[in-house]
Amino acid sequence: MSLCSSLSSPQTLSLFSKTKQFNGDYSHRPPATSSSSSSSSSSSSSLGFRFRASADVPDFLSEDWLESRRKRPFGPRLSFSAEEAVQCQVDALKYNDQPRQDYGIEVMYRFAGFDPFERSTYFGPFFDLGQFERFRRIFHHSTYRVMLGHKERKILSSLFVEENRFKQRIWIRGSRPEEEEIFQFTMVQRVGGSWDGYWLTESLLNDGDAFAGGLAY
Repeated sequence: MSLCSSLSSPQTLSLFSKTKQFNGDYSHRPPATSSSSSSSSSSSSSLGFRFRASADVPDFLSEDWLESRRKRPFGPRLSFSAEEAVQCQVDALKYNDQPRQDYGIEVMYRFAGFDPFERSTYFGPFFDLGQFERFRRIFHHSTYRVMLGHKERKILSSLFVEENRFKQRIWIRGSRPEEEEIFQFTMVQRVGGSWDGYWLTESLLNDGDAFAGGLAY
């Protein structure tokens, strides 16, 4: 038998075909089934979705982030001590009309620890202070108005009555001649709830009879 005839036998051709496939030619590989094709497509689309989703989340802060933080309404801060909370409020009243009219009274209202839905003894007598306008009018009363734009102040005493209750008495000289009064802040540090750890004003009392002549508020 000649060499050519032996190589031309069906068994030999089959052997060469298999060898060629193993050497890297996958032309004879059967086409992928529909299940494997759909699985590949699904994983590819899932991966693409993950990339798109992550691309939607910015990895940087906006340009006006710091400026917006600075413009936040000033009020209680968790970092404030009781003394700092009082000082911030009195400073706000000293510059009451900066940057706008009665801004200092707005700061006082943010520090106020009363329930706006109940009558409060914030100023001594029971008042309905749920509306800011009523709160604001009391500060323009002849006694409390001493604090607005005042010229001088002096701390007379400071005392922690309890671990989370602080009192401070302050003498204040107003902007008008012979105008001076003594006021007492009572600060309470909240425990629990959204204000946990913050010092809020429980009351601001005048040493005299601030409402002897009555008050329309």
